[in-house]
Amino acid sequence: MPTTTPALSVAAPGERFAPINLERRDLRDNDVRIDIQWAGICHSDIHTIREEWGSANFPLVTGHEIAGIVSEVGSAVTRHKVGDRVGVGCLVDSCGECEQCKNGFEQFCERGSVGTYNATDYDGEITQGGYAQQVVVSERFVCHIPDGIDLDVAAPLLCAGITTYSPLKRWGARPGTTVGIVGMGGLGHMGVKIASALGAEVVVLSRTTAKSADAKEFGAVDHIATSDENVFKDNAGRFDLILNTVSADLPMEDYLRLLKPTGALVSVGMPNKPYEISPGSLIGRNKVVAGSMIGGLPETQEMLNFCAEHGIGATVERIDASQVDEAYDKVVAGDVRYRYVIDTSTIKP
Repeated sequence: MPTTTPALSVAAPGERFAPINLERRDLRDNDVRIDIQWAGICHSDIHTIREEWGSANFPLVTGHEIAGIVSEVGSAVTRHKVGDRVGVGCLVDSCGECEQCKNGFEQFCERGSVGTYNATDYDGEITQGGYAQQVVVSERFVCHIPDGIDLDVAAPLLCAGITTYSPLKRWGARPGTTVGIVGMGGLGHMGVKIASALGAEVVVLSRTTAKSADAKEFGAVDHIATSDENVFKDNAGRFDLILNTVSADLPMEDYLRLLKPTGALVSVGMPNKPYEISPGSLIGRNKVVAGSMIGGLPETQEMLNFCAEHGIGATVERIDASQVDEAYDKVVAGDVRYRYVIDTSTIKP
């Protein structure tokens, strides 16, 4: 029989979070039940709840940065056991049979991957996320969290970590390269940490230098204020790779001038307007503009292992269940260093 667990839910557009008893499905043979300890707040959660990306399915529990302990496993589970430290990210299902799934790119499932919340699963039910004390997930979508990472700082790695790790690896952040990270928020601070651990020389590009000390603590060698009108001229041709983590409508032509020949400008943010880019800005020096979306499960596990090996976790502010609405406003205002994580034990229906 299905079980219930305390969760934080928004009942309708414009309403605040309130504690409820959320029903979770009974374990199937390949399912894992996780006692959630920490749930990260991602800006995607806010976009969804505030319907900035379209209509949402209410009532809704958000959260796709989940870290906890396995409390029960189905009869056919082989990858996890009771007591394991685990995490769940942005996906909870895919067909497992198509070319993309077989290649470890479940996010591109040809049948359609199933998001952790606000998605319709293959049974026609709306998925409910990780602002809760328990979740039931297919073992294919559960990652092991190595002992070298505390669960509170591991939770944001399941989204912010893989969202930055994947493009940094794909586009060649390594010793001998110079990587620019645009923005120093929840995504950007992880980009700095990971690019530095990959061996690249890392430079933060932000509107001001207010977070310069933090950037250098995380591994950056420089922090440039893009509000200075001379920045784009003085740093022309400096970077092999620029990772754009912000959702602002940036002057992309200016940022392309910062790249070396064959350099890449990769965006993981979602601005409101289309980019304006002249083909000549790309063709003249073989430059690339690209996008990147999370990563598949094998790469997510690779990222977690890499972070554990290098002592990397998110820099977090811990909050209780009563502070989530306020935290959403602070994230939008940029008033968080650098990821809020919810202590799920404080959810009391």
